[in-house]
Formats: sequence, structure tokens, C-alpha cells
Amino acid sequence: MTTDTIFGLVCGLSAAAVIIYYSRQKKRLSHVLFGTMTGLAALCLVSHFGGYFGAELPLNPFNICGSALLGVPFVVCMVVLKFVS
Repeated sequence: MTTDTIFGLVCGLSAAAVIIYYSRQKKRLSHVLFGTMTGLAALCLVSHFGGYFGAELPLNPFNICGSALLGVPFVVCMVVLKFVS
């Protein structure tokens, strides 16, 4: 398996876990909006201030969609991947 395949599988499993989590909440819409807003805010902060510690993430469609769907954990994983690679 290539790293692209593994990364795709991890993203797919993470998306499934988030969907299951949100579907079990009583206030689904507020939880989804809160997760989306915190994820996008974290991405904007890392994109703006990440250059100071070497983990600047570009604002591209993949990162925006990933942080909107998966929230802060996606941004944290992207920063970790930036340091590892």
C-alpha cells in the first residue's frame, strides 16, 4: 500500500467517525456548526501564524474542506504530517 492509499483510508474512516458522532448528538446542527467553525478557525490561525514555528498550512480546497468536515483534529493531523515529512 502506498502512503496516498493509507492517507485516503484514514481520512475516510475519520469522516465516517465524525458522521456517526454527529448523528448521535441531540443538537446535531449546533454541534456540526461548532465543529466546522472551530476547524476553520484553527486552520486560519495555523495558516496565518504557522510560519513562526514552521507549520504553515496553505488555504487550499482540500484543507478547507477537511477542516470544515473533520474540525480541529484534521488541522492537528496536518500540522503533525508537516513536521514528520
